[in-house]
Parts: sequence; structure tokens; C-alpha cells
Amino acid sequence: MIAFNIKAIIFDMDGVITNTMPYHYNAWRRALAKSGIRVSRYEVYKREGQPGRETIREFLAEHGKALSQAEQSNILREKERLFKKAVKAKFIKGSRGLLRSLKRRGFLIAVVTGTSRKEVKKILPCAIYKLFDAIITSDEVKNGKPDPEPFLKGIKNLGVAKNKAIVIENAPFGVLAAKKAGLFCIALETSLPRRFLKGADLVFKSTLSLQKNVYFSLVSD
Repeated sequence: MIAFNIKAIIFDMDGVITNTMPYHYNAWRRALAKSGIRVSRYEVYKREGQPGRETIREFLAEHGKALSQAEQSNILREKERLFKKAVKAKFIKGSRGLLRSLKRRGFLIAVVTGTSRKEVKKILPCAIYKLFDAIITSDEVKNGKPDPEPFLKGIKNLGVAKNKAIVIENAPFGVLAAKKAGLFCIALETSLPRRFLKGADLVFKSTLSLQKNVYFSLVSD
């Protein structure tokens, strides 16, 4: 059992709390296909947390396509439309129990996500949404993951020192952002296998595996 004396845990949302990455993938796949671009699940999953416009630019570069800014905007709007139409509030097994347990024991908890505030409110039930002491969304930062800005803002809003907080992520860009922010990062293999999460300090197969092997102890002031 690995023990940590901390005050706060910062969670990514898609793939850590909610099982929404398949909806993101299907929306990207369908929106891009109209422009003749075929993307794999890995191509989408590895970019989780990245601003949509940057994702489109990278897809175009990797697939040798050139589209106008207007065409790129249309793809992004279509992706968001498809995602919003299909998405359902499905949770990663064990995530809700972990959140409630941490909150009950006095820890500060936050979510740092590449999703907009409006969509976070739609996806998370009110009872879960209200558990968080801080919520940082894509429309509230200038630079998204893998830039450290979202996590630095999360730490600031929680009012805790970096060495008293831990990040739980599931994507390469999220792990990189957390490490750039100077935070200890635990990664879960809920979207991608271990080999894509090498930048994390610890990697676990699932939330349940994390709970079996890690104990969070609330540090005193």
C-alpha cells in the first residue's frame, strides 16, 4: 500500500470520472469523415484535453489535408453538435464512490477538464458537481492541456501547495500538463494502455486498482 499525506486531489473528467471518451471519438470520427479524414481511436484519445482547434490542425497536418479556417470551424461545430446529441452521463467504475469518500474525509477535490463549463454541468449530475471545491474548464483558461495553465489555476483556486496535491489523469496531454505544473500525477489505463502514460509517476489499471493500492491521508495544517 502506497500512502500519501495530502490535502487535495485534482481529477480529469473524461476517462477518469466519466466514461465519455467513446462519445468524443465517435463525434470526431463522423465530423472529420465528411472532409475525407479518417482518424483512429488512438489519434483521438491521445489528444484528450487539447483545445479543439489545435486538435483539428494536428489532424490536418498528419493526414496531409489543407482546409480553410471556415471549414475547420465547421468541423469543430459539427463535432460538438454530434457529441452533445449523443453523450450520456456514464461513469468510470468506482469514480463516484472515490469522490464521495474523499469529500467525506475532508479532502479538497477539483476537476480540471478540456470540456466547457456548460457541458460539464450537463454531464455531471448536480450531486456530483457540487462535490468539487474547484472546477476548471476549457473556456476558463487561455491555454489548454498539455500546457500547465489549467492545473496551475486549479491549485490556485484550491489554495494548496503543490506538494500537498495529486493529479489523477488518463491521457498523455493531461499527464504532461500536470508534470509541467510541478504536480505528482497518477495515471489510469481507462482510455490508453500503460505505454502511453510513461510520464506519470504511478500508473494503475483502473480506479478500483488505485483504491486497492493507494491510501490518501489528510495532512494536518
